[in-house]
Amino acid sequence: MPRPILATIHTAALSHNLARVRAAAPDSRVWAVVKANAYGHGIERVFDALRSADGFALLDLEEAKRLRALDWRSPILLLEGCFEARDLELCSRLGLWHSIHCNEQIDMLAAHKTQLPHRVFLKMNTGMNRLGFAPERFRAAWTRLNALPQVEEISLMQHFSDADGPLGIAAQLQAFEAVTHDLPGERSLSNSAATLRHGDVLAGRSDWVRPGIVLYGSAPDFPERSAADWDLQPTMTLSSKIIGLQDLRAGDTVGYGSSFSADAPLRLGVVACGYADGYPRHCTTGTPVLVNGVRTRVLARVSMDMITVDLTPVPNAGMGSEVTLWGRASNGAVLSIDEVARAAGTVGYELMCAVAQRVPFAVE
Repeated sequence: MPRPILATIHTAALSHNLARVRAAAPDSRVWAVVKANAYGHGIERVFDALRSADGFALLDLEEAKRLRALDWRSPILLLEGCFEARDLELCSRLGLWHSIHCNEQIDMLAAHKTQLPHRVFLKMNTGMNRLGFAPERFRAAWTRLNALPQVEEISLMQHFSDADGPLGIAAQLQAFEAVTHDLPGERSLSNSAATLRHGDVLAGRSDWVRPGIVLYGSAPDFPERSAADWDLQPTMTLSSKIIGLQDLRAGDTVGYGSSFSADAPLRLGVVACGYADGYPRHCTTGTPVLVNGVRTRVLARVSMDMITVDLTPVPNAGMGSEVTLWGRASNGAVLSIDEVARAAGTVGYELMCAVAQRVPFAVE
C-alpha cells in the first residue's frame, strides 16, 4: 500500500472563504489570486470552487495558459506584468491583462505590434518599495501609456505593506489618492489584510480587491487574529498515520541529536511525515499536532521522512491512528496552519507552497 501521507483540498472551504471576501467588500469585484500554483493547492484543484470570482490574478504565463485551458474566458491579470517583449504576444493571444510597474515595460508595449489593444494596470509604489512607480513619477508614466495605441484602458493599482499591522493603510492611501484623484480608470488597492481589516475605509475606493491568503483559510494578521476569528475555513489538510510506537523510560532520548529527553515514562508515536514531504524542519518539540483529532505535540527533531509525537493525551492511539499535521481532522477538530507555521518561525503561505511533489493530493 502507498505511504499514508495525504494532502486534501477542501473545495467547500474555498467557496466559503471567497464568499467571506465578498461580504467584506460588497462593492468590489474580486481577483482570486492563484499565484504559486494556487498557493500550493493546484490551480486545477481550486478552479471550480473559485470560478465565481470576477477574475484570476497570478504571475506565470504557463499558469495563465492552464486557466484558459480550463475554459476560463473572464479576466486574468499578470500581477508582475511581462518580463520580456515576447510575453506581450501571448497576452494578446490569451487576452491577458497585465501590470505596468517600470518604464521598461512601457517601452516594450510601445514597440509591440498588435491589433488588439491591451488592458493594463499601472502600479504605484506607495511605500512597499518592491514594484511600481514612485508617486512623483506616476503621472508621467500614465501620460505615456495613455498616448499609446497599444493601450485600451488603464487601471490604477498599489499594494499595502502594513495593512496587517499597527501602521495601517492611511499613509499609503493618502499618497495614492493625492496623485490619482483626477485620473480616470478603475482602482485595485486591497490585498487580503486590507480587505478584511480596513473594508470600511476602502469602501467605494477599490473597484477590485486582490485576496490571496484568505482564500486558502489563513489569517492575514495572525496571531493578532486567527482564521476562526475571521470566519475562514482551512482549505488544505495535511494528514498521515502512526506507523510505529515506542515506550520511553525516564531519561530516554528521541531522534537525531537526542534533543528530547523524557522526564517520565512516555509513549510516542512515529508518523509518516518529514521535511522531505514539506513539513518544516524547524518544528521541534512543542509544535501542535492532532492525533485522532486530539491536540498533542511534536517531540524532538523532524527527520526527512518521520516525526515523533507525544501520545500521552491520546491513550487509545495506536498503529494506523490518524494524524493531522494541519487542517481538519475526521472528527471536525481544526489545527490552523498558522499555528504550525508560527512554531517553525514562518508563515502559513510557505507551508502551503512547500508541500512536496511526492505527497499525493485528494480533492473533496
